[in-house]
Amino acid sequence: MKLTADPSPPSRISPGPPDRAKTTGTELKRGALLNATAMIASNFRAIFTLLIARLLGPIALGIFSVAWATTDLVSKIGIIGLDDAVMTFVARAEAVGDRRRSRIYFRAANLIAFIQSAIVAALLSLGLGRAGSFFGLDPQMTSALAVIVWALPGIALYRISTSLSRGARVMQHDIYSRGLTEPAATTIAFLIALGLGTGTVAPEVAAVFGSFASGILAFVLAGKLFRGVSHAGDISIGKETRELLGYALPIGADQFLNAFIWRVDVIILGCFVGRAPGVTLTTLGIYGAVVGLANGLRRVSQPFTPIFAPVVAGMTATGAHDDAAATYSRLLQWMLWILLPVTAVMILAGNTILMVYGPGFQQGGQWLAIVAIACATNAFINLGETVIMVQRPGLNLLNSLITCTVGSGATIWLIAQFGVLGAAFGILVTYAIQGLVRTILLHFVFRWPNPWPEVRPVMLVAIFAIIPAAICRFVFPEIIGQLAAALLCLAVFAAGWIYYRRFKQAIP
Repeated sequence: MKLTADPSPPSRISPGPPDRAKTTGTELKRGALLNATAMIASNFRAIFTLLIARLLGPIALGIFSVAWATTDLVSKIGIIGLDDAVMTFVARAEAVGDRRRSRIYFRAANLIAFIQSAIVAALLSLGLGRAGSFFGLDPQMTSALAVIVWALPGIALYRISTSLSRGARVMQHDIYSRGLTEPAATTIAFLIALGLGTGTVAPEVAAVFGSFASGILAFVLAGKLFRGVSHAGDISIGKETRELLGYALPIGADQFLNAFIWRVDVIILGCFVGRAPGVTLTTLGIYGAVVGLANGLRRVSQPFTPIFAPVVAGMTATGAHDDAAATYSRLLQWMLWILLPVTAVMILAGNTILMVYGPGFQQGGQWLAIVAIACATNAFINLGETVIMVQRPGLNLLNSLITCTVGSGATIWLIAQFGVLGAAFGILVTYAIQGLVRTILLHFVFRWPNPWPEVRPVMLVAIFAIIPAAICRFVFPEIIGQLAAALLCLAVFAAGWIYYRRFKQAIP
């Protein structure tokens, strides 16, 4: 039995035309607020990163950065796109009130992803000794990787279960699993592991424990959504699972390439330790701190993407493409109000911000400015990936293939020539290529309108905010000048946002 959209979905999902825009906007704001709460809470993981830098030094932080980036990449092999696929399938099933299918997707996706991730972890842990020698990796790096890959099954449980909750438009589960449990469990486990004498692999042991704690809680919370739901009945479980896997595979390939794109600078830089100008385990650790800070900008899309995906899936399934395009433009504007001022602060006061990690980290200020621009670009274009994913996921795979090939080649060349600075420029080039291809797809393939009318007011405010702040930063380059420039920029942005809100409210 093929899942199809009900031409007359329940009124709670698809209200009448006069109220649809208002209801969708309210739902988006509510979902975005819950996801933002989860994102802010998950940033407590920064305490864990800070503890590594303070207690073990930049070398340990550099090794952990590469190990975690590699694990995040490999996790896509075990999950094979089932997290995004199950969110879309559950959103469609919930839109027509078919909870039995949602229950099938929950069980099938979790079982497949957990088993595959456990197999991948076992193979990697046993084979990394030989692989590390073959590729000439530092022995400390090889040991760290052999431990941290056991986080893969926990990561699979978290991502599948959380995606299912999001597909059912239940956003608060992520607050409890990733937002609170994961950073708390990881930090406590790290301190305990240090006390037990695990030494430099303590961060990797802690990451494994935190991933399982987060994954198990996410699984339990998602399972509660289907208590009392009847069994499959006349629905073919095998057929539904095959359709889910068929939809997931191109997404999984795209996710793997995207994960490599997101981490290409760190992974390649780790392979160039001692082989490129100025690339050592120490500078790798400083760059790891830079990436950790800048990645906060990429997370700006996280409050919006989880609620946007099921909403746009429901809209496109019922033929409301104009509403979906308008929602997309509106969310881009909301994101820019956050992205631009935070990026400006990282550029203006990067050296001062990095001082929190300890002496020596300030040299990463220049790298932070470049990586911050790159991560802000990635966050801004991330919604476009969701639009393509719920309609034609194969096009995302094409985008990622182009980006991965060109971006990784550019990053390798830049690192070989300029060391760590080359890694920063490499990720900027990579994200720029990805954004260009995605914009072309949205405009020429899906015929989505240009979001410039929604984006223009934010860009004008940015110009008025950044110019005086940059002058202040140039005239007073020390710590006080950096902080003053950042505060000036934030103040102008806040005034511009308030003025824009009042102007919008005054329009009848």
